[in-house]
Amino acid sequence: MSTPPRILLTGFTPFGNEDVNPSWEAVRVLDGTPIGGHVVVARLLPTAFAESQRELASLMDELEPAILLGVGQAGGRSRLSIERVAINVQDARIPDNAGAQPIDVAVVADGPAAYFSTLPIKAMLKALLAAGLPAEVSNTAGTFVCNHVAYLMLHLAASRRDVRAGFIHIPYLPEQAARFPNAPSMNRDDVVRALSIALEVAATRRGDDHFGAGTLD
Repeated sequence: MSTPPRILLTGFTPFGNEDVNPSWEAVRVLDGTPIGGHVVVARLLPTAFAESQRELASLMDELEPAILLGVGQAGGRSRLSIERVAINVQDARIPDNAGAQPIDVAVVADGPAAYFSTLPIKAMLKALLAAGLPAEVSNTAGTFVCNHVAYLMLHLAASRRDVRAGFIHIPYLPEQAARFPNAPSMNRDDVVRALSIALEVAATRRGDDHFGAGTLD
């Protein structure tokens, strides 16, 4: 029996002053889950520029995934943010977990200025909204380690035949948001359900839907 193609689903270690990162709390639940004819392989990435790059390159060689989906924390966002684009810049407002703080440095020297997601982001959005889950298309993944990993995933996928990649930001967990007045949050079970839906669409759809989901600011 042939091995089903793999989905590499990644989350991050806690960073800043946090003791938990909701991305890994949700991602790890899906490890080994069959979705859309694929099997999910969940892996934890360090919230550090250089270390995450080395780990991601190693995982690509080890797993040879057909789909890559990075998941990261975006405290302050109230919706699941399906990222449209990753840009070729590191501009860290705070040091990463290894103490590095690159400013105005390329993710990949001489790489393209940006990569667009190669997953069906509008179809994913439509499915999430239909399931009653708050979601949006986002046009910025920031300039910290999340964008760094999103760009690297797309860069690595671009050099391999028939490999696709994308990134989703998720809100704080309720226990994190409780420390900040009026901070939005989403419980882990809803995030897990959302990721399952998004991955099902990504695994079974090539073409995307076409409808307005942009912003005015």
